[in-house]
Amino acid sequence: MIFAHNRSPWASAIKIGVVIIGFGLLLFGNFGSRYRFWPQTYTFDNNNDDDDDSDSTRNNGVVKVEGNSFFNEPYSADARIAELNISGGGTTYTLNDTTNQLFSANTKEFLGKYEFDRHKTDSTYVLDFNMKQNRLHHFNWGRNNKSNEAILKLNPNPIWDINVEAGATELNFDLTKFKIRKLKLDGGAAAFNVKLGAPLASTNIEVSTGMADVTVRIPKDAACRITTDSGLSSHNFEGFTKKDDDSYETPGFSAAKNKITISIDGGLSDFKVIKY
Repeated sequence: MIFAHNRSPWASAIKIGVVIIGFGLLLFGNFGSRYRFWPQTYTFDNNNDDDDDSDSTRNNGVVKVEGNSFFNEPYSADARIAELNISGGGTTYTLNDTTNQLFSANTKEFLGKYEFDRHKTDSTYVLDFNMKQNRLHHFNWGRNNKSNEAILKLNPNPIWDINVEAGATELNFDLTKFKIRKLKLDGGAAAFNVKLGAPLASTNIEVSTGMADVTVRIPKDAACRITTDSGLSSHNFEGFTKKDDDSYETPGFSAAKNKITISIDGGLSDFKVIKY
């Protein structure tokens, strides 16, 4: 990132070297209890506790966890602001529909399990939806294309703050039916696809990624400003005007009453903001 705008031969050599080393770490790196040697993945159990035996099938040390779950939080009339916190990778997250509950989720679990917790802070309903990896032996030869899946639904009445922190994740959020005040996406090797509806007085989007493909769709008449600190990443902001501070704005952004602000921070990613 230091040499991103330096086009000298030695700077180019450094950038290419960093990319090659980065891919090498992703393919062959040893990260704690998880050892990756493509196309095989080994996860070693550092704790010999035999928890969650009822959800597991053992066969010569190989453990497969598979099932379906449903999570639900009833809606309360005083739920004017709600916060949804999502964490955990290895999952496809889909959100495109409403519910008369405050929150609901249908999940398919092939490895690990989902956990749901909730509490109230002042006047905000806080919902925590997490993927917990099972601390059991897992051996994947790369021949199984199954992945965890979570289909989420939200109540359209509250103002929503949504925070997603995940690793290898595919996320498809159609948020046009919801009042979104804040959306924070934090992921590594991820694919984020988000569609926003009409903004509130202030709708803030924060995206922080490692190596990801990020697409954000906004209404064609929405006032929007984009700031980036994206290193070696590429971007496509068609219909935006580049400003002197290297930000990008739609025409008339300063005078608009309702605005979308998008902050992008990424290493080696592809960012698109598209008007629909």
